[in-house]
Amino acid sequence: MRALVMTAPGGAENSEVREVPVPHPGPGQVAVDVAHAGLNFVDVMTRRGDAAYAAEWPYRPGKEVSGTVRELGAGVTGLAVGDRVVAAPVGAGLAEVVVAEAALTVPLPDGVALREAAAVPLGLATSMLLLTDAGRFTAGDTVLVHSAGGGIGNAVARLVPLLGGGRLIGTVGRPEKAAAALASGYDHVFARGAADGPGADGPGTDGSNGGGPAEAIRAATGGRGVDLVLDPLGTAALDLDLAVAAPGARIVLFGNAGGGAVADLPPLGRLMAGNLTVTGFSHRGLAATAPERLARAVRRVLGLLADGGLDLPVTELPGLDAVPAAHDAMQEGRATGKYVVRVGG
Repeated sequence: MRALVMTAPGGAENSEVREVPVPHPGPGQVAVDVAHAGLNFVDVMTRRGDAAYAAEWPYRPGKEVSGTVRELGAGVTGLAVGDRVVAAPVGAGLAEVVVAEAALTVPLPDGVALREAAAVPLGLATSMLLLTDAGRFTAGDTVLVHSAGGGIGNAVARLVPLLGGGRLIGTVGRPEKAAAALASGYDHVFARGAADGPGADGPGTDGSNGGGPAEAIRAATGGRGVDLVLDPLGTAALDLDLAVAAPGARIVLFGNAGGGAVADLPPLGRLMAGNLTVTGFSHRGLAATAPERLARAVRRVLGLLADGGLDLPVTELPGLDAVPAAHDAMQEGRATGKYVVRVGG
């Protein structure tokens, strides 16, 4: 079968499509014929060689798929060969066949297309969990999302109205991505670290208060600040997060997109003074230690898609050979929205 293989840390030059053996499920596992697979920034961080993402090389990326059950491992119940499913494998999902734990393989409701479903097991499920479990979102909250033009940012914009509605503020790394974020549902979008560009709403400087995003974000909230921050930038924007936090705000750190060194968390006194919470979130951690919570979020999102209440546009790549260039675009900040790749029928 064909699969995308990352041969060593680096760029697209170290990613290639190879013929590899077809995997078979072990006890409690399911083999899936992959129809579509989702692309996620975690694959980019792995390809860069960020610590703790790849235990060895070559590495097989891909952590969310849609398709049909090909084979059941011993002890698996509730699924049958031929069932349409979504799955969250540990990796190796960018391939024609993948093995996933049965606990993280969920039947696909009627009316949900395999193409859109491929964005659920990691992208949409993470967005739902960031808002509900980690972020304790309440209807009416003002939410700040960094990297609002990406897949998670787009999904959050679609989910907030379904969870009761609130005010959405985003930041983007490139000013030209602001227009797409605004179109997806954000009320304000501010560029980080560059001069304003077309569609940018507000200053595009660093996180200081001297006319930078902090001042603009606070102005957009009438000076009150934001109730919830969803931040995939490691600690690079943490000073900004703290500067715009309303009393009682929750700050959720869920990645290290920039790949730089992670700084210390703020002193306890600063958190106590603002009644602030800083929380970490890891999809990989939940998959390993609390798969039922992740599966529950997957089912909830699939239900919203089946009911027609949720619509998530995706950009479809024609095949595995197109994935390395898409990873380049994601790494360089040129990608907008969610990518899925067509793998099989």
